[in-house]
Order: sequence, then C-alpha cells, then structure tokens
Amino acid sequence: MVPVTVYTTKVCPYCVRAKALLDRRGIPYAEVDVTHDPEKRSWLVETTGRRTVPQIFIGEEPVGGCDDLYALDGAGKLLPLVGR
Repeated sequence: MVPVTVYTTKVCPYCVRAKALLDRRGIPYAEVDVTHDPEKRSWLVETTGRRTVPQIFIGEEPVGGCDDLYALDGAGKLLPLVGR
C-alpha cells in the first residue's frame, strides 16, 4: 500500500473531513500537524503552491486538499492510487 500523509492544523474542519474519508475507506495515513511549525508550512507552500490545509500526499505526490481528495474518491481513483 502506498503511504498517505495528511498535513493538518488543530482547528481545521476540512482536515477533519479529509481524515474521515480516509478512515471510511480504510486507508491508513500519517498525520503531520503544522500548526506551530512555520518551516514545515513554508515547505508545504513551496512544494504544493498552496497555503491551505489539509495538504494530502499519496506517496511523494501532492494530491491537493479535502475537495481534491473527495473528487478522487468520487471518480473511483482514490483506492487505486493507494494500492487498494
């Protein structure tokens, strides 16, 4: 299975929704809280071009945020991307 990493902050309803979808699909993930980590936040902006959270990576590839994750799932592409 391809590893999934979800970059979050403590007060983020979209982070909660994204993690809930992964949980419902039985997809394990590592959560990285960037609330108090400006260096990691800067890295995320440089890597993804986005300032918002969550930022979700499947393997080494950024796939976007919560809406992007739901779109992948709705198109039937999420499970194949993670190797399920």
